Amino acid sequence: MDGIVTDVAVGVKRGSDELLSGSVLNSPNSNMSSMVVTGEGLLIGSSRNSCVYEANGNDNKKFKSEDKMDGAPSRVLHIRKLPGEVTETEVIALGLPFGKVTNILMLKGKNQAFLELATEEAAITMVNYYSAVTPHLRNQPIYIQYSNHKELKTDNTLNQRAQAVLQAVTAVQATNAPISGTTVSESAVTPAQSPVLRIIIDNMYYPVTLDVLHQIFSKFGAVLKIITFTKNNQFQALLQYGDPVNAQQAKLALDGQNIYNACCTLRIDFSKLVNLNVKYNNDKSRDYTRPDLPSGDGQPALDPAIAAAFAKETSLLAVPGALSPLAIPNAAAAAAAAAAGRVGMPGVSAGGNTVLLVSNLNEEMVTPQSLFTLFGVYGDVQRVKILYNKKDSALIQMADGNQSQLAMSHLNGQKMYGKIIRVTLSKHQTVQLPREGLDDQGLTKDFGNSPLHRFKKPGSKNFQNIFPPSATLHLSNIPPSVAEEDLRTLFANTGGTVKAFKFFQRDHKMALLQMSTVEEAIQALIDLHNYNLGENHHLRVSFSKSTI
Repeated sequence: MDGIVTDVAVGVKRGSDELLSGSVLNSPNSNMSSMVVTGEGLLIGSSRNSCVYEANGNDNKKFKSEDKMDGAPSRVLHIRKLPGEVTETEVIALGLPFGKVTNILMLKGKNQAFLELATEEAAITMVNYYSAVTPHLRNQPIYIQYSNHKELKTDNTLNQRAQAVLQAVTAVQATNAPISGTTVSESAVTPAQSPVLRIIIDNMYYPVTLDVLHQIFSKFGAVLKIITFTKNNQFQALLQYGDPVNAQQAKLALDGQNIYNACCTLRIDFSKLVNLNVKYNNDKSRDYTRPDLPSGDGQPALDPAIAAAFAKETSLLAVPGALSPLAIPNAAAAAAAAAAGRVGMPGVSAGGNTVLLVSNLNEEMVTPQSLFTLFGVYGDVQRVKILYNKKDSALIQMADGNQSQLAMSHLNGQKMYGKIIRVTLSKHQTVQLPREGLDDQGLTKDFGNSPLHRFKKPGSKNFQNIFPPSATLHLSNIPPSVAEEDLRTLFANTGGTVKAFKFFQRDHKMALLQMSTVEEAIQALIDLHNYNLGENHHLRVSFSKSTI
């Protein structure tokens, strides 16, 4: 299985690694003579045949021998290599999918914890699961093994914080139990759901990018990996958490919610996959645990500074609550709003970058007009410049930052004239026209006054019909004299195969036409949008979310 770490200390590794930090554990052989727990939850005192750990914030340590036990499993689990800032809630969450958590002891000075489950069976299930799916907290792998001790005993009056968290989480777990159809009890083990969620975005009128999803879903736990793709004309994603309980919490909280007001609705389900294999870090996929991955498509790997930022991604933006229809803190929705160009992001002007850099173009075929037509599906293109010294690249200036984000999120990675194009934000603020009298071979064109802009009219219906490139095209402005066969022939002449065609029942001015591939549909749209069908009717072509 992809992603399995073979040297993880999960299972029955025992002995000195456990660092019994405080011996607040009740071992059959420990014969403790004193047991005092400080505010940190650690023992100060002495006992025969037990380890003594003194911790008052300065990591003073005195060790005696620790009794070794046989290799039998225990309902007490020892968790090591925890991130320094990790909370009790996050540690408890590791055990929740497998059954009731009955006690916890955090050893923050040692980056360790002990977790007690209600039953040994639950602990065995948990250890077995995390031996196949490496557990992570805050993007760091952690190590889980059986403890040498059969029971975890803490002085609840002095270990109040951990106990309060445990009680709160237990209450939430009991409340949620009917939702999953499972009653949590001392004897029942809740079956683990997958840590991978499948996400579909309905009514996507604004762009939803990989970074938008990361910001929203990170509220519920460490997001390890995301893969985005378009399937059945819908933007979809697979998102992997470090542990299944985070996936469950995110699904309960976010399923059916809108990212923006009245649009971009999240449809969330558990995936059958338990691990995602991400090969590239780019706009379509990312592994946050491996910032060193290449970007694919022959592009260089991410800049190390950017890679480090991806790995941390701790800073969130603040935005007024009006932009936050999701029942999550405003900060998470802020990044989503920023990605849609509605508020400023670092390094981007207040209006958002309007200029796009498009690379890996087919320089034998591409023209300013073809780029205007394709990018014009997602905004009003103002200027296009194919670079004189690098004719496989072009600068495209959109009317505003929202339109450039839309075009980038929908067209990056699509095929145009047989080549996968890359679309990124340019550092340029405008596209310069050539000096008067200078012949630049028609590589630069100003479309500022074009009558073909789709979004000039405020409130135009075109704003509600923005969809990712798809094999099915929506045709409109068809004159009465043009028959299905005429249109089939016209679109077949663009070099593709017409698989299906259907006039709208109520309005024969409109139709759906399906090509065999998305690439063929892109080509047909470029060639035939604004095609003169006679009778002063110019054909309008756009991508459709429907299938025939």
